[in-house]
Amino acid sequence: MLENERQDPFEDRLSAALRDAGDDFQADRAALVTAGRVRGRRALLRRRTAVVGGVAGVALAGVGGALVLPADDPAAPARSSAASAGTPNGAATAAAAAFTGDDLLRELKGLLPRGTYGEESARGSGHQLGPAAQLVYDDGAGAAAIGMGFARVEPGSAQVRELMACPDHNLTPYDDCSSDRLPDGSLLRLYQGYEYPDLRVDTKLWTADLVTAEGQHVSVSEWNSPAEKGAPVSRDEPPLSTERLRALVTAGVWREVVDAMPKSPKPSRSATPRTERPQVAGKSVGDTLAALLPEKLDVVTRGGQESEYAYVVVDDGRGRSLVQINVQHGMADVAGQLYAGGEILPDGTRLVTRQEPGEKAGSGVLMWTVDTLRPGPAGFRVVISAFNTADQNKDATRDAPALTMEQLRQIALSEDWDESR
Repeated sequence: MLENERQDPFEDRLSAALRDAGDDFQADRAALVTAGRVRGRRALLRRRTAVVGGVAGVALAGVGGALVLPADDPAAPARSSAASAGTPNGAATAAAAAFTGDDLLRELKGLLPRGTYGEESARGSGHQLGPAAQLVYDDGAGAAAIGMGFARVEPGSAQVRELMACPDHNLTPYDDCSSDRLPDGSLLRLYQGYEYPDLRVDTKLWTADLVTAEGQHVSVSEWNSPAEKGAPVSRDEPPLSTERLRALVTAGVWREVVDAMPKSPKPSRSATPRTERPQVAGKSVGDTLAALLPEKLDVVTRGGQESEYAYVVVDDGRGRSLVQINVQHGMADVAGQLYAGGEILPDGTRLVTRQEPGEKAGSGVLMWTVDTLRPGPAGFRVVISAFNTADQNKDATRDAPALTMEQLRQIALSEDWDESR
């Protein structure tokens, strides 16, 4: 389904992750499923969609690959010259040649090996949700969903760095991933992983993402099933090899499709600038966390995201234990939802604790959490969780997390975090 609910073209995959990232990393899911997740995990959602290889809003749903589209842009027999008359003086401004949904499907089929097609859907370059195309393709070895999405990104931005980075194996299991710079300056990421990072279903997801030096983003995703979710696996692997994915995503026509997308109008100088929520660098979060750990713990590995999130895997001699932390600004407006029934400390800090089963597929996993919100309009939040395993997707390896609830509390309330406020 080409979902019209998605506002970010990379949302709900990373994604990831930032999309499920889950699925990718989901810090403190019980609380973040609320508005806190929407506000506090913006970077995570972007990574989930990037990491998992989202198709710029393309998603297939329904048994057998049934596809549903919102209304497409006006039908046209072929690509046509487009113009807009939205300038203040009414003068028309020439635009790049437009692509209809049928154009995209025709170009996609022309680049695929010989096979049969079904359940085709597409949006043209002028669609308000952005162009996209998807179909169910069968090369004789079983039906498989293939989808494409297109977007513009800011070259060299954090979004591009997250999009083109291979996922952390400690957060997302996958079989292979590479990220390279091509001779023309474009970045190419090829990924072979799974639709469900906890591997509860054997659906494989292979993706290719291209970001050109001009900021054109082309994304291809394929599955070994006729639908992204909700349909049985129909073949051992998706139909396109890594080399075929590379050839498909780098085809020159797709850059023309991005060029044909309407450009967002520049904001008026008189408009009130939007205040962005500050973000704490992920490296800083990880360094502070490592410094606050009890001395008896050996840090086996560590990692995180570009902003707000970091993790360590520690060992106290009785087995490995994952410890993860989010440090976030701008959470004051959800204090009532996240901290209802919790403590209010003398300085006004709000605090809740939870001891509950893990969020993912690992058997016997425990998740111990301390969640804090400093007083003041900035809404500075520090939430830390520890697990009795090094990987939430795998079974518990010890009776309890390596850190006690009191130790987690001390870390979350440490004054060392005040430097990030």
